[in-house]
Amino acid sequence: MLLKTFRWAFAVTALGLAAGVLYDGWTALGIVAILSVLEISLSFDNAVINAGILKKMNAFWQRIFLTVGIVIAVFGMRLVFPVVIVAVSARLSPWSAVHLALTDKDRYQELVTDAHPSIAAFGGMFLMMIFLDFVFEDRDIKWLGWLERPLAKLGRVDMLSVCIALVVLLVSATTFGAHAHQHGGAHADKAETVLLAGVAGLITYMVVGGLSGFFEDKLEEEEEREHEEEEEAARTGKPKSAVKLAGKAAFFMFLYLEVLDASFSFDGVIGAFAITNDIVLMALGLGIGAMYVRSLTVYLVRQGTLDDYVYLEHGAHYAIGALSLILLVTIQYEINEIVTGLVGVVLIGASFWSSVRRNRALRSAS
Repeated sequence: MLLKTFRWAFAVTALGLAAGVLYDGWTALGIVAILSVLEISLSFDNAVINAGILKKMNAFWQRIFLTVGIVIAVFGMRLVFPVVIVAVSARLSPWSAVHLALTDKDRYQELVTDAHPSIAAFGGMFLMMIFLDFVFEDRDIKWLGWLERPLAKLGRVDMLSVCIALVVLLVSATTFGAHAHQHGGAHADKAETVLLAGVAGLITYMVVGGLSGFFEDKLEEEEEREHEEEEEAARTGKPKSAVKLAGKAAFFMFLYLEVLDASFSFDGVIGAFAITNDIVLMALGLGIGAMYVRSLTVYLVRQGTLDDYVYLEHGAHYAIGALSLILLVTIQYEINEIVTGLVGVVLIGASFWSSVRRNRALRSAS
């Protein structure tokens, strides 16, 4: 099962490392390997969150997530995205940005660094909304009951998560944005940029998350109706409308997963510049890491890990909340990627250990 799920990740690893050696010798192999580990360590919480969504999708859409989705993740976010940032921020054509990335790597890195405040604000707001909507929802299983019970009561107030996110954005824009760290140690007023990017992240979450939730609810309603009218549908022989709705629901959930992955990849893409400013090596290393994260997502779904270790999803969402705050702080201050990765690993590790203890207690009680 393990080998079957990760076979594509192993194949991509071999091809990526070989491509690195062919591109720039044995030093490149080391850089690609380091970037792969960086991406995996920063994105473990991503895999857990993705698994919670992916388990609602059928085998076909799980395959789409691993095939078409990985193409979007590797080429879209790890290769095209940094180029688009440069093209927009420097008002260059896409081809000029690609030429700059390949011929003047220092200038390219400088432009990406200067665009960091808007990237961090967009990603920070998107991830914060995921975290807030999770902690304000009243769920049967609670990990940190002393915290989650009062938050669930507060969550009854309509639009509370949006209000809190906007307050955090305003504070970030006026404190961090006003003194955003620029390339070369200089500072500039990026408050307006941070505000606009943060609002864009908020809108993106509400549109994509809202559509996926709407179609998921529609699908559940249709499945209930179909169950009640199963005999009548069999007599008439009409095609089941639920198939079409399932396609819509799965499509928007897939779209939501891709935007989620994009938000998670921001810190990896920016962090990669601390190791190399070569976009080819960056795409290879982060692409290999992204493949492992995707394979791990599918593995968690097929093994039923989230059902067995019930607090894992909680730990991952707390890690998302921490990551969203870290992204906003990095608008002004530099934070080492090792710190970012460790925060997520510690929170998920703690939730896993709590799940193990819970399972032991349940077994001993029975």
